[in-house]
Amino acid sequence: MANTLDRSMSNTSDEIASSSRALLSKYPRTTMQTPGSQINVGILGATGTVGQRFITLLSAHPWFIIHALGASPRSAGKSYVKAVKWKQVTPIPQGVKDMVVQECIPKHFMDCAIVFSGLDADVAGDIEGAFRAADLAVFSNAKNYRRDPHVPLIVPLVNPSHLSIIPQQQSLHSPPLKKGFIVTNANCSTTGYVIPLSALEKAFGPIELLLVTTMQAISGAGYPGVSSLDIMDNIIPYISGEEEKMEWETLKILGGVTQDDQGVKSFDMHAAQPLRVSASCNRVPVIDGHTECVSVRFARRPPPSPQQVREALSAFTPDAQTLGCPSAPRHAITVHEEPDRPQPRLDRYYQDGAGVSVGRVRQCQVLDIKFVVLANNVSIGAATSSIINAELAVLKGVVPS
Repeated sequence: MANTLDRSMSNTSDEIASSSRALLSKYPRTTMQTPGSQINVGILGATGTVGQRFITLLSAHPWFIIHALGASPRSAGKSYVKAVKWKQVTPIPQGVKDMVVQECIPKHFMDCAIVFSGLDADVAGDIEGAFRAADLAVFSNAKNYRRDPHVPLIVPLVNPSHLSIIPQQQSLHSPPLKKGFIVTNANCSTTGYVIPLSALEKAFGPIELLLVTTMQAISGAGYPGVSSLDIMDNIIPYISGEEEKMEWETLKILGGVTQDDQGVKSFDMHAAQPLRVSASCNRVPVIDGHTECVSVRFARRPPPSPQQVREALSAFTPDAQTLGCPSAPRHAITVHEEPDRPQPRLDRYYQDGAGVSVGRVRQCQVLDIKFVVLANNVSIGAATSSIINAELAVLKGVVPS
């Protein structure tokens, strides 16, 4: 039964991805600026689910050239096509098939200006730390450094200003670094809903209370992920550590960076207007696309109307768009007027999953406003975020081009 289900899911994904790519060709992305030359990049955890997504996205990138691939010792020395169990809906890019996989050791990546990490959290901490110590710029999808007080936790459509703490991260390292640093992107469930939250705070001031209930896709658990006997005909109302991550990460992302009298910078965790977050996380039988039901209360009274909220969400334009990041979506937030949208199967591949979709914006009888947000957890919720973070770092001069 599981094999039949896998084939059915794969065929459905192929059809959706094919139709999505045809639709995307009609919707060009933002006009982009380009760096002075193409930039070599490496990928850690290249044979895993997130690593495969990095390869898919980077293989046609206008700036970044895949120069080195890293994976476990058992994969090292093999050609990529022989080392990987490919699980993407598009074939392995031709330029990557015959690349030799290396161990995740800095010496194999010294010609890379940027290293993307799709490593599992069990091994990411030490490896990413070693790459930073070797003066390499690491953009990580792993959780290990998200709580580090000197490491920015960036959702690229929300808080690229947090890149400003990188010089401090470099100077405090022993020995001090010239080029090396770590930037993390957020948990996939956090990423989706902080984008509309950021738009609302910019338009209407601080949010003081929010409730979020997630319906999270099985791909968020990686491969092989959740057992078919557990997820078929079922909802699992628990994802280990997920609720705590959402509640904490939201504060770091939506908060600012402050500087004391000695010039030391820190993340203020939304301290100027305390924000209370309550998250409930559930795993549901959907392949890709996290759906989240969100209710918010604003500090300012009276609160905005649902129509004002729709207009603010539609008008939201992040720095990644205005600066010309090639992987940024044309529309950061797509607002649906239909009463039954967004839906994962219909909306997760719009703009190649680089933006989010919001619908059902309405008045909340307990708080102020409630809405539904959908984000593609394997795109903007993972590899796409890391790639846009790196593009922003190039455009802002954090990574020399």
